[in-house]
Amino acid sequence: MGRVTAVILDWAGTTVDHGSLAPVRALQKLFGGRGMAVTEEEARRDMGVHKKDHIRALLRAKTGTAPDEAEVEDLFAAFIPMQMDCLADYSAVIPGVPETVERLRSRGVKIGSTTGYTRPMLDLLLATAAAEGYRPDCALCPEDTVAGRPWPWMCYMNAIHLRTYQMSTMVKIGDTISDIEEGLNAGMWTIGIARTGNMIGLTAEDFAALPAGKQAARLDTARRKLNEAGAHYVADAVADCLPLIDRIEERLAKGERS
Repeated sequence: MGRVTAVILDWAGTTVDHGSLAPVRALQKLFGGRGMAVTEEEARRDMGVHKKDHIRALLRAKTGTAPDEAEVEDLFAAFIPMQMDCLADYSAVIPGVPETVERLRSRGVKIGSTTGYTRPMLDLLLATAAAEGYRPDCALCPEDTVAGRPWPWMCYMNAIHLRTYQMSTMVKIGDTISDIEEGLNAGMWTIGIARTGNMIGLTAEDFAALPAGKQAARLDTARRKLNEAGAHYVADAVADCLPLIDRIEERLAKGERS
């Protein structure tokens, strides 16, 4: 059987923060304070990219013109403390993540991670996640490379730090379109995460409170969007990914590449 050498995981909505709520709340507060109301749908549209790029895209959408970079920098500077303040409230590790990671490690798989957060934000998440049993072997943010998602540089840098090769033996797992694009651009297998992430955008409790029909409809929509983005596979949560890793290894054994 072919072997997966590394799994590169996203953070918010994938391994922590069920529903990916922290960035949405901070962006809504940021733009609301400047007299520009941002809906949850608008805030989620470009989720996963570097937060400065996210702010730039939102500003362009709200004004209809290319934003002035001085305004982007001003908004980004104001955003950082807002995001840091709310991260602690939305940093709980999603159930099943530590156990799945340890099962992957028992198979010799290295665990990396990428994010759209800044280094101070990522460091906060690393500390809180470690206290709940999740510790990736490598954790990178856009500042560690030349650009964030959808560019592949963070995945390449993970491969260097983890000493894993070839990229076609690595798997990117994330809940946003930019996660899938990042993995595909890096020449990796990709698994989209539907239920716990940005595509549904609800806490576990709020999702469980939905009628079964609405749960199914929202899951169908999330899965469809991730599939349309090019994901090789889609799972509801990281805890459901091990059988998909098995399928990827079977395909690698047949000589298939991502």
